[in-house]
Amino acid sequence: MSSTNTALGPLVTLALPRSTTALISYSEHVVVSMTNNTHFPTPTPTLASITQAIDELRAAQAAALSRVKGAVSLRNDKRNALVKLLQALKAYIQSVANLVPETAATVIQSAGVAVRKTPTRHPRALTAVPGPTTGTAKVTAVSVGPRASYEWQVSTDGGKTWVDGPSSIRTKTVIIGLTPGATVAFRYRTVTKAGESDWSQSVTLIVR
Repeated sequence: MSSTNTALGPLVTLALPRSTTALISYSEHVVVSMTNNTHFPTPTPTLASITQAIDELRAAQAAALSRVKGAVSLRNDKRNALVKLLQALKAYIQSVANLVPETAATVIQSAGVAVRKTPTRHPRALTAVPGPTTGTAKVTAVSVGPRASYEWQVSTDGGKTWVDGPSSIRTKTVIIGLTPGATVAFRYRTVTKAGESDWSQSVTLIVR
C-alpha cells in the first residue's frame, strides 16, 4: 500500500468560442492578460508564437470571407493550429497554478481564462465486516452508478495517517494484511468522469 495523493485543486478551462472572429478576440485577450504577468514569466508556447497564429488566422479568415478559392480549408487549418497552441498554453497555466494551491484560482483567472473546480460528490454509507480469512476485512460502499471506480484507504492509528489500498471498479473490496486484534479504520472515495469525490466518513473494525 502506498501513500495517498493530494486532491486536485482549481482547474483551467478554455471556453473557446465557436466563431472564428470570437476565437481571435478571445485569444488576444489571453495574450494581453499574460503579457508581463508576473505569475507566468516563461509562457510555453511563447506569446509571440500565439500572436503570430492569431495574425495568420485573421488573414485566413479575411480570405475565406472574400471567397478566395481554397481559403476556407486554409482558415480551418489556421484555426486548428491556434487551438493547439492554446491547449498547450492551458497545460502551462495549470502547471503554474498547481505550485500555488492557495491562490490557484486567482492565478488562473489572471491569465484571462476560466476556472473549473472539480465537482465533488459525498459518498454515502460505508460498512466493514471481517473478511473470509484471518487478517482481512470486507469493505462495502454504495454504488454511484456505472463507469465509476472506488479508491480505498486504511488507517491503523485512529485516522491520523492513511494508506491506499488497491482501487476497484466494484463497490466492495477485501483488504488483506491486517493485524488480528487491531482496530482499523476504513474510508473510500469515488472517481467518475466528473472527478473525485470527497473521502467518506470512516468506519472501524476490530480485525479477526
